[in-house]
Amino acid sequence: MTKLISLFFALFAVLIVHGQTVDTISKKPVQTIKTESLKPKSAQDTVKKESRKERKKREKEEAKAKEKVVFKDSTRLAIEAKNKQAWKRSLVLPGWGQYTNGGVWWIKVPAIYGGLATTVLVFDFNNRYYKELLGVLKAREDGSPEDPFYQERPTETIIRAKDNARRDRDLMVLLTLGVYGLNVAEAYIDSMLKYRWSIGDDKPKKTAFSIGPTLMDASLASGSFTFKPTVGLKLSMKFN
Repeated sequence: MTKLISLFFALFAVLIVHGQTVDTISKKPVQTIKTESLKPKSAQDTVKKESRKERKKREKEEAKAKEKVVFKDSTRLAIEAKNKQAWKRSLVLPGWGQYTNGGVWWIKVPAIYGGLATTVLVFDFNNRYYKELLGVLKAREDGSPEDPFYQERPTETIIRAKDNARRDRDLMVLLTLGVYGLNVAEAYIDSMLKYRWSIGDDKPKKTAFSIGPTLMDASLASGSFTFKPTVGLKLSMKFN
């Protein structure tokens, strides 16, 4: 009996001690963790928003990086430089590009300068004629003495001749620019035919012309059906 009583008091003491520990734990303040500090930042907070100009610049650089890089050998670069050299020289001095290309430059260069000289001389003639007719009209308007050559000519005829002289003078300016432009274009086209179309180990393409005598049927021109042989010339063109 004594043992049971002692066991009862021991269990009672254990229960009291356990209740005190639970109360102390429950009364202890709990530290709260802020969820805001653990929340990951969005992409807009970490990455700076680019402007429209910066976006276009970035897209342009990406497009350039994707382009296929073409490497050219020294021969190709030399040919392209030779091709650009001709028309640039003709742009500086007419005929210089034709001399650079070679060939029949000794025919092309005089033709270029002959055309330029012709347009300049015709311009000078029409300009002097225009000023002369303008002086005659001004003299008639002021009542001062005029050239005896124009005294018997009506005013309407002189006005018409003055307008024609001015038109022809202005036309010569356009023709001069045209001859100059043809000089540059011819140098460029000739260089293209020589240095761009004849690349490789094969022989360059050539065009051969030949002229020789031949017999022609003159009955086709006269309308008759009888054969009438006639001597003529035949032009042949051969591409290699």
